[in-house]
Amino acid sequence: MMKKIIATEKAPAAVGAYSQAVRAGDFIFVSGQLPLVPETGLMAEGDISVQARQSLENLKAILESEGCTMENAVKTTVLLENIDDFAAVNAVYAEYFQKDCPARACYAVDKLPKCAKVEIELIAYCGK
Repeated sequence: MMKKIIATEKAPAAVGAYSQAVRAGDFIFVSGQLPLVPETGLMAEGDISVQARQSLENLKAILESEGCTMENAVKTTVLLENIDDFAAVNAVYAEYFQKDCPARACYAVDKLPKCAKVEIELIAYCGK
């Protein structure tokens, strides 16, 4: 199986030794997306809802760069700095996944890179 490294300017550049995403056959494995604004590389300013939306927009841009959509998502993992933010993040998340939602795990963690409040990763199936 061949793998393809995915990189798009419509999502933030990786902030370490990893790729934005990797395509392996019909699957796309998207690295955790912090709420960084692609044009500036800075954290989206605002509350947890603003940050969650930015993380999801980054995921969406990476999938779109491969001709896929959020409907192709089969699994997501949401990392929260504060589990009390779950309901607010879930409300934004529901805007992006309305039908046939992907499997999901959600964890509260001690700290996230760059002091983000949320990070979301995604696996998508973009086959026929």
